[in-house]
Amino acid sequence: MTHPAPTDVLRAPLIVEFPFTRSLGPVQSAFLTGLKHKTCLGARTPSGSVLVPPVEYDPVTAEELRDLVEVGATGTVTTWAWNPEPRRGQPLATPFAWVLVRLDGADTALLHALDAPGPEAIRTGMRVRVRWAPDADRTGAITDIACFEPDDTDPVRVQPRTHNGHFGDGNVTGIVAPARLDYTYSPGAAQSRYINALAQNRTVGERCPDCRKVYVPPRGACPTCGVATTEQVEVGPAGTVTTYCIVNVKAKNLDIELPYVYAHIALDGADLALHGRIAGIPCDEVRMGLRVEPVWSEGGRYPDHYRPTGEPDADYDAYKELI
Repeated sequence: MTHPAPTDVLRAPLIVEFPFTRSLGPVQSAFLTGLKHKTCLGARTPSGSVLVPPVEYDPVTAEELRDLVEVGATGTVTTWAWNPEPRRGQPLATPFAWVLVRLDGADTALLHALDAPGPEAIRTGMRVRVRWAPDADRTGAITDIACFEPDDTDPVRVQPRTHNGHFGDGNVTGIVAPARLDYTYSPGAAQSRYINALAQNRTVGERCPDCRKVYVPPRGACPTCGVATTEQVEVGPAGTVTTYCIVNVKAKNLDIELPYVYAHIALDGADLALHGRIAGIPCDEVRMGLRVEPVWSEGGRYPDHYRPTGEPDADYDAYKELI
């Protein structure tokens, strides 16, 4: 067994970002359209409880809910947490509190931001009111409530009023919500060694000392035996296509001509298949058992794609455990 030299663990900032598009049913449509018109709507359950935000099915009985009611734009904080360092895309750019607010006339609480000078100014049970976004900025989204702000009025008993859920300019029928996650990723020592080897046009895995399986990419431990893996093993460069799919949908910012093939490839000497794109052959000629080799990207840390080696196809028994 060989013990790898100490490795400087790699780190890199990563961003996962995409627009989440969804249609709205009649209940959510009415709720968001109501916010555009500075109106807070809830859904009444058969037991008489008023749910804000409204949902389409009773969480207790699973009955369909369609009885919409209007509640107040003031409410009571039921719990809160201070946010001293707002992040990109959050409701306020200055420190604020995340609060659960039970609006007057509602029996459940709504999560939103509370604009307050500091945590000492917040308490459970305090009265707050909606601060609406400017008229020109309200589009039928939760951001139509800019935030909550302290309210010095006494609690009021609001009798929810029945509402038909319709508004004069038509209801919002769908939303596009941007989703973004910023984080720093560290692959760990084992995968750092793997990535550094790729920069040298080599593929290195690690062998389990018990079951003797070679994992590529390495994980630092055997998922079967639960023991650390330290013995490095160079695999490939050639391998066998174990299974594949033909991609016909273009991905954003990915400059690859459609259609193309993405495959699981078992490199020679490895006991785990990795992913790779197949090129240099028509899509309809890619098959299980096809022997392939890497084509390295210039200055890159990974193969750009895999191409046929020209060897005879591998026998099914040679790779059936890796599908």
